[in-house]
Amino acid sequence: MVNRKELRPESSPQAGYGAQLRSCRENRGWKQEDLGAEMGYSSTHVSAVETGRKMATLRFSRSADRALGTGDLFERKYREIKHGVLLEGFPEYVGHEGRSVEIRLYEIGIIPGLLQTPEYARVLADSAVGRGAITVDYAAERVAFLAERQRALERRHSPMIFVVMDESCIRRPVGGATVMRAQLDRLLEFAERPNTVLQVAPFEMGERRPFDLPVNLLTMTDRSVMGYAESQTQGHLDRETTSVLPLLTAYHQLQAEALHQAASVDLIKELRKGIP
Repeated sequence: MVNRKELRPESSPQAGYGAQLRSCRENRGWKQEDLGAEMGYSSTHVSAVETGRKMATLRFSRSADRALGTGDLFERKYREIKHGVLLEGFPEYVGHEGRSVEIRLYEIGIIPGLLQTPEYARVLADSAVGRGAITVDYAAERVAFLAERQRALERRHSPMIFVVMDESCIRRPVGGATVMRAQLDRLLEFAERPNTVLQVAPFEMGERRPFDLPVNLLTMTDRSVMGYAESQTQGHLDRETTSVLPLLTAYHQLQAEALHQAASVDLIKELRKGIP
């Protein structure tokens, strides 16, 4: 134990993989030699993967799943890293999201992932495939991961979820009439839940809209708040109070300026009727 290296799973997807491997191994009471023997690898190889010095392969990941009885956990994690299914910082964010007591989301242009129907999510993924931005396998993994993320929030003590969507989210047609009708129905159902608040930020807000990019804010059980934001290529999880609290203040200002839930629901119903 003297030479045990402390892991930082949040530092990268590869580090997260290694930390998960160590955790599963230790939960079984195994040393690295024991796991290596079960997998057909040396203890040195296992150590290198756990500490992030060596990248796991598909064969290694499948062997780890078989040895540890983890289903396809490590195979999925390998594919996430290999194909870039998750932006840097997002795996850590999702882990906290699943344990949060309050979630605040703001989205522009598309329905927030937590509220997307499988069909809507699949259309977006397939469109990215058509543009050559991602592979078919990547698209399938993206949709499957979203479904897992949604299920994680259907727990006994579900968090309060506050969602403000720019009006562009509900006016942008995605996937044709059938997909959009079902998606708007999903939003209406979401608004009826006892632990949700759904608002639309109308175009008329103009310069009063405080955000120009999507924003995710999480409140944890100890009332600490963390923020997550991403660009086209990178995500960033922020725990620093000095930078997160101004985001929370701006979010409250956004909610005050946006349509209240009843008016937002009426607007969605109006758009729903207009779909042929």
